[in-house]
Amino acid sequence: MINIGKTSGFCKGVELSVSKTKEYLEKYKKIYCLGELVHNKEVVSNLEKKGLIVINNLNEVEDNSNVILRAHGVSVSVYKEAKERNINILDLTCPKVLKIHNEVKKYQENGYFIILIGSKLHPETIGTISFAKEKSFIIEQLEDIKECIKVIEENKYNHIVVFVQTTFSKDRFKEITEKLSKELINKDLIIKNTICNATSSRQDECKRLSNQNDCMIIIGGKNSSNTKKLYDIASSINENTYIIETVNDLDISKIKDKKSIGIMAGASTPKESIDNVIKILKQEVLK
Repeated sequence: MINIGKTSGFCKGVELSVSKTKEYLEKYKKIYCLGELVHNKEVVSNLEKKGLIVINNLNEVEDNSNVILRAHGVSVSVYKEAKERNINILDLTCPKVLKIHNEVKKYQENGYFIILIGSKLHPETIGTISFAKEKSFIIEQLEDIKECIKVIEENKYNHIVVFVQTTFSKDRFKEITEKLSKELINKDLIIKNTICNATSSRQDECKRLSNQNDCMIIIGGKNSSNTKKLYDIASSINENTYIIETVNDLDISKIKDKKSIGIMAGASTPKESIDNVIKILKQEVLK
């Protein structure tokens, strides 16, 4: 039996980014994208064949070029440089991420110290924290809280607001905010759960499937943050959990004796990748 997560595959933000990029490619023929549009090699490769050129920074393009900003969003400095060089920005930042940027900016202007819970090296986190300027701190692990509290106490910050990366682990967010609340009980503390609803639902479904099946297969890009979190959730529950990027990574020998297989896929995983895995499972395992 194969049990596929209903929330597997493209989230609305990624689906919008991919469809809009295809439209832009038809219009402009040649477009640059600041970073990979989505964390999936197959999707990016197909778009590159249509004329998309992935770059790492704006120094790689000429003035007046057309540049896509992917769903993760970018730092304030990118918008500034683009404006100075008359670069035509095609902004595909996820609406939910843009909303966080605006909220962070508002609280920063009102004098709040801003804590962002998220992966320190993730593009979304890097972009979001830039709107908070210097009066801010990123917490990724529980161990980071001690240093954060030290910064707050040394600077005598009394008004604090907490945001979280949209694809962050719901359970880890809960752990971190519970500890922050205890440490900052005498402060004006506002906690905003900005984890995307789609991310939250996907993580909940991953837990359920991991408990109900003999093994779990997580499909998604190796550099996809939300895919990695699904793997972490599944593997903590089900020891027979495997993460693959495409059907070519699937080791049939490890699952050939399993009676029920749960499948979850990251937000950047196309339906085609999921279908290819299901097809092989039906042919080789669940005959």
